[in-house]
Amino acid sequence: MTRRLVVAAAIVDAFDRPTRLLAARRTRPAAIAGRWEFPGGKAEPGEHPVDALHRELHEELGVRVELGDEVVGPDDGGWIITDRHVLRLWLASVATGFPRPLIEHDELRWLDAGSLWEVDWLDGDVRIVEELAGRIA
Repeated sequence: MTRRLVVAAAIVDAFDRPTRLLAARRTRPAAIAGRWEFPGGKAEPGEHPVDALHRELHEELGVRVELGDEVVGPDDGGWIITDRHVLRLWLASVATGFPRPLIEHDELRWLDAGSLWEVDWLDGDVRIVEELAGRIA
C-alpha cells in the first residue's frame, strides 16, 4: 500500500538552541478534534515536499518560514503517522508573519521543555515529540 505524503514543520524559536516548539490544535475531523499536531498538511500529487510545506504553513498559519534540517524518521526517512499517511518533518523558524490559526486549527501554543507533554498530541506525532524533546533546551 502506498501512503499519502504529509509534510509538517517543527517550528522552533531558534535553530542553534531551541527553547520552544509551536503546537497546533486541530478542529477537524471530529475523531481528532482537540488534539495537537505539528502544522502542515498533505502534499498534492507531483508537488515537491518542501514546496508543499511552504504552501501549507502559509495557508494554515499565515507565515513564511526558513527551513532547517529535516527530522529524519525511522520509516525510510519518514514517520508513519496513520495506516494511510507518512509524514516528513523539518525544523523551521518563522521568517515573516506572526503564526495564527487560520484553518484547521483553533489554537496555537508555544511549548517549552517542561510543557511538551501538557497537550494531547496526535498518536502519530508522539514518537516525533519524543525525538525532539532532547533538542528543546
